[in-house]
Amino acid sequence: MDIDPKPLSALGLTVPNGPDVVISGISVDSRRVQPRHLFAALPGVAAHGAAFVAAAVERGAVAVLTDRAGGEILRAELAGGPVALIVVEDPRQALAFAAALFYGAQPATMIAVTGTNGKTSVASFTRQIWQLMGLEAANIGTTGVEGAFTAPSAHTTPEPVTLHRLLAEMAAAGVTHAAMEASSHGLAQRRLDGVRLAAAAFTNFTQDHLDYHATFEEYFAAKAGLFTRVLPEEGVAVLNTDDPKGEVLAAYATARGQRVIRVGHAEGCEMRLMGQRYDATGQDLRFAWGGAAHLVRLPLIGGFQAMNVLTAAALVIACGADPAEVFATLPRLSTVRGRMQLAATRENGATVFVDYAHTPDAVETAIRALRPHVMGHLVAIVGAGGDRDRTKRPLMGRAAAETADRVIVTDDNPRTEDPATIRAAVMAGAGPEATEVGDRAEAILRGVDMLGPGDALLICGKGHESGQVIGTDIYPFDDVEQASVAVAALDGKI
Repeated sequence: MDIDPKPLSALGLTVPNGPDVVISGISVDSRRVQPRHLFAALPGVAAHGAAFVAAAVERGAVAVLTDRAGGEILRAELAGGPVALIVVEDPRQALAFAAALFYGAQPATMIAVTGTNGKTSVASFTRQIWQLMGLEAANIGTTGVEGAFTAPSAHTTPEPVTLHRLLAEMAAAGVTHAAMEASSHGLAQRRLDGVRLAAAAFTNFTQDHLDYHATFEEYFAAKAGLFTRVLPEEGVAVLNTDDPKGEVLAAYATARGQRVIRVGHAEGCEMRLMGQRYDATGQDLRFAWGGAAHLVRLPLIGGFQAMNVLTAAALVIACGADPAEVFATLPRLSTVRGRMQLAATRENGATVFVDYAHTPDAVETAIRALRPHVMGHLVAIVGAGGDRDRTKRPLMGRAAAETADRVIVTDDNPRTEDPATIRAAVMAGAGPEATEVGDRAEAILRGVDMLGPGDALLICGKGHESGQVIGTDIYPFDDVEQASVAVAALDGKI
């Protein structure tokens, strides 16, 4: 989309004793710089962005945003030249605010969701509720951009330039309400700074991403930033206080003057889950809001979906919707792609589900949540990704072994690691009773073959993903599709 050029001062950036340069765009990749762009030279894991400034200037950059370290590298290189050098303490945050000001427009009502698990479901359910109420809504996250506006997304939380360009495009297309996932990476890298939020939610906190965050404390601090930094003081914090970290965040939010809506089982929760009853196609839900009890039918599998739905409902109410109108939409919600999704049903009545569970807690939660819907045995397929947190691998195997009747350990996305080494770590937790099948398609076929009447198979790990990463290549692979093929083959339909 076309955006009018703007001076640096309009983006909150100043050049000491320098000109107020007018820029026509912002880039974080030197290969994408266009004439009159601002180039953000950010510190990185492998190299500092300052190393790519010469290439950016050659392509037409007229201004460079960097940190102190980058400034020391570049002062001599850019001294006396036509390129403006802006040195700030936190260049990622400055970039986010500059991108927000450069692109300008955002959907009028926006919310964000953080937590180890459940972000995609809560964001999707929030968007679905808005749409069922007749509003133009979309959600941004792991599954891309869905709803009244669609687009692919390479990251759960896009980097600021991409994000704010996307928000401006959504607003121009008529989207008035948007829900987005706030990953810990995105929050730590200030990607959401500059997004104007009406409310934000916290789902839970368990082990994940310790390959990126040095400690649990650092991981939690990144997520807490959604409430301590990004959500404005007049915003509403919707918090799962069944998780102890929810009350920690409630204290932070209250200290900043934010309104708090607690979601959970305790009597003090404004949105209180009072009871659930399960069957083969969904669950009945009893909950209270404002002291009044409500009963609704959810066509969703998995007990944890109740908390996701109530969190989404609380977010929509926090943004000003009438509670009765919100609750009337809940029976029409649909399963989020790759989240406890019914993939196939065998002729004998056995079912196959696909779920994105890729942490120890998520695996355990998913299996336990599916159990009340299953009359027979429950088989689980589990694996772990390569080049990621190694400590969680045996924990994932153990979580599956302790909750499922049969466990098959297979490859997830091995990336550049040896798949057999990853499987061995998962098997160490799963124990000798587990079956190891390296090829994921074969593992799914064997899992489906184990199913008798009333049994169920849960395929954990990849959810909505349509590819498997082996080495540095991505090969087409869809768990839902593979499950359908396996069922058709074993039932003699192909």
